[in-house]
Amino acid sequence: MTYHNDLIIRAAKGELVERTPVWLMRQAGRILKEYRDVRSKLSGFKELVETPELAAEVTIQPVDLLGVDAAIIFSDILVVPEAMGLTYEMIEQKGPHFPKTIQTEKDLDALTIPDAYESLAYTLDAIKITKKELAGRVPIIGFAGAPWTIFSYMVEGGGSKTFSKAKKMFYTNPTLSHTLLSKITQTTIAYLRAQIVSGVEIVQVFDSWAGILSEEQYKEFALPYIKQICDAINNVPVTIFAKGAYFVRKEIAALNCRTIGLDWNMDPIESRKIIGTDKTLQGNLDPCVLYSDFKTIERKTKAMLDQYKEGPHIANLGHGVYPDITPDAVRCFVETVKAY
Repeated sequence: MTYHNDLIIRAAKGELVERTPVWLMRQAGRILKEYRDVRSKLSGFKELVETPELAAEVTIQPVDLLGVDAAIIFSDILVVPEAMGLTYEMIEQKGPHFPKTIQTEKDLDALTIPDAYESLAYTLDAIKITKKELAGRVPIIGFAGAPWTIFSYMVEGGGSKTFSKAKKMFYTNPTLSHTLLSKITQTTIAYLRAQIVSGVEIVQVFDSWAGILSEEQYKEFALPYIKQICDAINNVPVTIFAKGAYFVRKEIAALNCRTIGLDWNMDPIESRKIIGTDKTLQGNLDPCVLYSDFKTIERKTKAMLDQYKEGPHIANLGHGVYPDITPDAVRCFVETVKAY
């Protein structure tokens, strides 16, 4: 497909671009009144994720309203365990909750490696609708959670400051842990491949809880499974965003991914020295900068961009945009990148 704006694809491939492309994690969401208007008519978050026409509508909103260089399909990383047979609830103001968790071999045996085209058809249909509606204006980014992050929710049962139950399983039952991680990985590969067939041009793997693990644990229980995903996806650029995993930047650089996301605590110049100039870096403005006045946002954004001159770059925040940040602040960030 020919795009009116393919900056992000070219930057992800390490090609020369006229300017730095920009998008934001969680750009489709609560910061936009138009999103809240759609959401208010529904029973909740999951209904929106599972209704393709509406998921497509909110996917496109930030392209129209914020001027970003890519759409990221509106979905959730937890659709993967749901498809495997472990249902989650999204509780307002609290986040995800799994009524049942994985604790034993019997629990694990009850999980399936689903057919993504059946069990995750709602996301694939949303991608197809979005692709048609965008008509080549910008590319679509697909995504999934990294196996360790999905594992953490399936064992812990929800969000946690420590994920001690999930980490405990690594010590008490490493065999069960690896079997579950393998099942998650197989499901994730099939899901990402189906997203690509449906129309996404880049895929991002979110390892949101990477920084909770030690370097030793990450290398044993996380990195090998991300490697399997990178090795399996070779027809579109892959981005790995491992939040807090500053200790494995060199190892992530050795993977078959094209782009490495940096969180706001990772120094871009130091990261470039560790990672090299072959990979594209993505990030990494502190989301809290967007609470500032426009002059400060502009100054901080330019200072961030100054640090990425030694290689290909996609501008983003160092994590998802917070729900109480104003759309005008986001537009200031986007426009500053475009004018740089």
